[in-house]
Amino acid sequence: YTSDADAVYADTIEIDTTKIEPQVAFPHLPSNAKGISKVGKIRIDQSLIGSCTNGRIEDLRIAARVLKKRKASSNVRLIIVPATPDIYRQALKEGLLDIFIKAGAVISPPSCGACLGGHLGILAEGERAVATTNRNFVGRMGHTKSEVYLAGPAVAAASAVLGRIASPE
Repeated sequence: YTSDADAVYADTIEIDTTKIEPQVAFPHLPSNAKGISKVGKIRIDQSLIGSCTNGRIEDLRIAARVLKKRKASSNVRLIIVPATPDIYRQALKEGLLDIFIKAGAVISPPSCGACLGGHLGILAEGERAVATTNRNFVGRMGHTKSEVYLAGPAVAAASAVLGRIASPE
């Protein structure tokens, strides 16, 4: 997109995004974010990559790059949810679903599913998940005494492999 040639701006803000580290939103608000370097060692039980929010083909490609030739920790349920049937088909065509399966993931059809505690990935009391979804309110993905940490697909994939919230680095 480009602005009109005669557009006038009150201010211009430039941000060097290369200096922003991956962010993780702690329970129980999406705004409760910290840089990955300040997260510490938080064990997880589940990594949910996808949903309508971060289940775009670009997001799945990022997760696949991290997961290729790696396995999810034996203590982590890895769930992949493409956002739409078209994205599901594209991921299948590109071989991404094969990478996810080899990494130990369960691949869900496009749905709200675990994101709102509907099915496939409902958290039990005391469980923690890292998710690429858009909400982490109390009880959002299951039990009211579970915790949901929000992150991008690279962090969610790395976390699945290491069994704790982790940087893809």
